[in-house]
Amino acid sequence: MWFPIFILSLFLTFLFKSLLSPSKPYTKLDEPILPPGPTSIPIIGNFIWLHKLASGIEPILAGLHAKYGPVVSIPIPIPFSSHPAVFINDHSLAHQALVQNGAVCADRPPPQPITKLITNDNRVIFSSGYGATWRLLRRNLMSEVLNTSRLKSSASSRKWALDILLNRLDQSVSLNGGVVEVLEHFRISFTSLLVYMAFGVKVEDEAKMKEIIHVQRRYIFGLVRGFQTLNLGPRWLNKILFRKGWNQFYEIRKQQKLLLLPFIQARKKVKQETVDKKNDGSMIPYVDTLMDLEDPRENRAFNDGELVDQCSEIVNSGTDTMSVTLQWTMANVVKYPCVQKRLVEEIKRVVGVGNEEVKEEDLPKMHYLKAVVTEALRLHPPGHFLVPHSVREDIVLDGRYLLQKNCMVNFMVAEMGRDPNVWDEALEFKPERFMSDGDNVQCDITGSKEIKMIPFGAGRRICPGWSLSLILLEYLVANLIWKYEWEAVDGVGVDLTEKQEATWVMKNPLQAHISPRLNK
Repeated sequence: MWFPIFILSLFLTFLFKSLLSPSKPYTKLDEPILPPGPTSIPIIGNFIWLHKLASGIEPILAGLHAKYGPVVSIPIPIPFSSHPAVFINDHSLAHQALVQNGAVCADRPPPQPITKLITNDNRVIFSSGYGATWRLLRRNLMSEVLNTSRLKSSASSRKWALDILLNRLDQSVSLNGGVVEVLEHFRISFTSLLVYMAFGVKVEDEAKMKEIIHVQRRYIFGLVRGFQTLNLGPRWLNKILFRKGWNQFYEIRKQQKLLLLPFIQARKKVKQETVDKKNDGSMIPYVDTLMDLEDPRENRAFNDGELVDQCSEIVNSGTDTMSVTLQWTMANVVKYPCVQKRLVEEIKRVVGVGNEEVKEEDLPKMHYLKAVVTEALRLHPPGHFLVPHSVREDIVLDGRYLLQKNCMVNFMVAEMGRDPNVWDEALEFKPERFMSDGDNVQCDITGSKEIKMIPFGAGRRICPGWSLSLILLEYLVANLIWKYEWEAVDGVGVDLTEKQEATWVMKNPLQAHISPRLNK
């Protein structure tokens, strides 16, 4: 009964949009061309593409790029846009768009209705348009939390997260005869650290931490995929047709606030009690810095609901991405014992036999370690695409491709990192490729000079936590290798097959046989 009504509402939406939107003139032969792509029959074609994309977008894009070239467009049925979505897989064109035209390409597409609800009308960094709110929040995060001096002062928090991880692994080894499935341990360690950075509280209760992880994962999965049906059609009709989905959405929001609001309220009390004290240079929780800001749209302090979303953004953006990247890195270390052997030799040379821990100040001397982490990010980026960008005005790439104002454009991170025209033996895990110039690692991972790989994005929308991520990954990999010997489980091995969730994960999570390293 409801499905015909739903289809009718979508049909009318397309019909009115096509009547109200003026047609655009054809491009002249001597002018830059619009990004090529398959033709689509209005209304019916959009539904066909919706069905195709549901089965996986990457194989479809690979075929389109092979046929049309490095810049292709496909019709996007949701949200209903006057422009197709543009996808770029070329390194040079990506650099022209993200870096050389950074300000023009730094906007976000108009938010879908559910995104506006989840982010309190885009009062978070990742979804805010390129305007006052984004600049305020981004500048605050970079200057008050992620600048070099703040990162140095927060080193003890990363040591605490490492201790959590090693203790959990020790317990798991004793219980399971040395065989450990590592992802949950990685996830708890990273979430503990990011909750501490966001709220200034060390959650020692494992059950509480698992509850936070469960709710936050439901939240981020819903944002990426699960809640997308709540954007369909008129809101009044959608709430009738997808009542169960709306109930789940409100339940997750309620659970999130019940878990996180007490942390915010506790920090407000602490902040009030210490308002007259000078900071001693130690770590400042992210929420403390947000309390000093004013929403530029309304000239008021951010309310508790907005603070929940802004702090959740920090926890969500780092937990899964770093957990799965650490898992991919260790999976390759287990699969290729020669990599592990060379890492151990480097650690011995830098740290010295008899020292139990690799410290952060040791990391800059470990070039092969950096190469291993960089290679893992190249071959297994946690996101195969960037968060979509929007073009603020018409631009032309390579003198040929016209990106029209307000079009949505995305960049194929995984394909660029695995491009055989740029990387020798592109699908092989070879950290040595980054050490061709002596011991120095040669790769601009930020894409500022040229783009070869951009696991953190590039330009003005580059992930603000990229430097922290590299420190954490190198620090944890080094200590995991230094404390334990890692071996594949007999009869299980290491399966590097990918699967898409909120990020791109191992289809079969890593199990490894680990034992204390005795030759330190």
